Amino acid sequence: MTGEDGGPAGAEQRVALAVVVPMLDERAVAEKCVQRITGMLSSLVPPGVLVVVDDGSTDGTGTLLDDFSTKYSGLSVVHHEHNLGYGAALKSGAGAAATIGANWVLFMDSDLTNPPEDIVRFVEAAAGPVDYVKASRYAPGGQVQGVPLGRQMISQAGNAFARLLFRLPLSDLTNGFRAVRLEPFMQMPLSERGFPIIMEEAYWVSRMGLRATEIPTVLSNRDNQLRQSSFRYRPGVFLSYGRYPWAAFAERVTGRGPRVPPLDGGGRK
Repeated sequence: MTGEDGGPAGAEQRVALAVVVPMLDERAVAEKCVQRITGMLSSLVPPGVLVVVDDGSTDGTGTLLDDFSTKYSGLSVVHHEHNLGYGAALKSGAGAAATIGANWVLFMDSDLTNPPEDIVRFVEAAAGPVDYVKASRYAPGGQVQGVPLGRQMISQAGNAFARLLFRLPLSDLTNGFRAVRLEPFMQMPLSERGFPIIMEEAYWVSRMGLRATEIPTVLSNRDNQLRQSSFRYRPGVFLSYGRYPWAAFAERVTGRGPRVPPLDGGGRK
């Protein structure tokens, strides 16, 4: 990690963190999510901020979030008039985080399947010489709770495949619970509007030579009382996710690839 002037970070370096949470029709869990995350962020030094992106909700989630912005300090709300997708919501949230002046952005889900208590682990990891931190179900100390065995096996196989081709020291590349230094993230020419942005992002982490590490996490299943997740294992999902590690492998073998955005501030290996 580097200082604000681009020089080496000293032991006193602090991580200015923005947590970005996309929401689509999450009225049932919205306040609990905001309450738990802002509670964790308020304990940080300096305090972190929460950016919630209302991605075209039609159940009143957006109105609730606007009300919460006066009730919970450190909360910023971004609205999409129409549903633009998970990837678009992340990019909107990161843009808001950049405006606020954050150095790091942490992406997590709104349904609390990602434990807000792990935010402290992210901050501790980000204080080291890294640019990218992934929460992993498969690292020592990580767990999966309530997820059907078949889905777990598909996930483990897919992640082993992606790790081999990306050559990144990460065991859970498909997990959306991760943090990245904001400067290199904003330089990534990300185009995916849906969930495959997670793998597109990993592709650029590999291409840009970002220093990556992981922390253990416990991923739980989404509460049955909430809106059903829009993610499904379909043939198109495997293709859209898998093309990024394949591209990284092919470019490494042929020595050809897209122009990598220049990265300032010591973000390369």
